Amino acid sequence: MEYAIIRLGGKQYRVREGEYLVVDRVKTDEGQTFSPEVLLGEGVVTAKVLAHERGPKIRIGKYKKRTGYKRHNGFRAATSRIEISLGAPKRAAAKKSESAPAAAQAVSDAPGAEDNVKGMPSGYETMTVAQVSEGSKSWNRPMLEAALVYEQGHAARKGAISALESALKAKEEDV
Repeated sequence: MEYAIIRLGGKQYRVREGEYLVVDRVKTDEGQTFSPEVLLGEGVVTAKVLAHERGPKIRIGKYKKRTGYKRHNGFRAATSRIEISLGAPKRAAAKKSESAPAAAQAVSDAPGAEDNVKGMPSGYETMTVAQVSEGSKSWNRPMLEAALVYEQGHAARKGAISALESALKAKEEDV
């Protein structure tokens, strides 16, 4: 995936590799890096604080007609300029470090490895979280349960697990 959705300061941002953002002030010092919470996307997202700045001045005026009442106030938001870097997906890095026979052995020894044959949607292992959340709306209950067992045992992607659980809950409410 070439982008990720992160949460910073109670707001969500769609970010890409090398992108610069101006966000509400973060507690990290200039030149330091931190990892924001990743809501959607695979891999590690790191943000480097380039500078702490202040936003443009916002003028606020109050006025009441025919009384001569006028008041003006100003405000400048504290902001931070950050640079985003997207790392490689965690699973892909783990698979590359293992040798091919060891990876095949680990998959066959994993609990629930047979579940991908029994009732799982075809090609589920290669699906992204977005594809899982879209496809889960049309899958039947056994397919959803098999995919959930696979996710919990193998990939453990939070987005996919939550999409499958919400689809299962929707199926229960329909019955």
